Amino acid sequence: VQLQASGGGLVQAGGSLRLSCATSARTRNYVMGWFRQAPGKEREFVAALNKSGGTYYADSVKGRFTISRDNAKNTVYLQMNSLEPEDTAVYYCGADGALITSSYSNPIHYDYWGRGTQVTVSS
Repeated sequence: VQLQASGGGLVQAGGSLRLSCATSARTRNYVMGWFRQAPGKEREFVAALNKSGGTYYADSVKGRFTISRDNAKNTVYLQMNSLEPEDTAVYYCGADGALITSSYSNPIHYDYWGRGTQVTVSS
């Protein structure tokens, strides 16, 4: 499975961005996750979307970020609103075909990753 994240950029605090993750497989057959990694920090969970459409979010982004997918385009999105400087990181999308709920937030359980896209939020 090949993944390609895009849509990052530079935005002022309070602004919005929408990230896209295009895949070579049917997104409905995978758990899709968004993670981010800031310099000097570990990769951290942002959001996940499971096969049945259930969504999961890190506490730090609840109410601001929304994960969704377009099955016809095999693409997963991350709509990011009310961005904060603390959201600055490289954002990665991951996929896995057989995750249980308790594993969604741990990047080691994802088998497939795309290259990241940089998001920079200025204050």
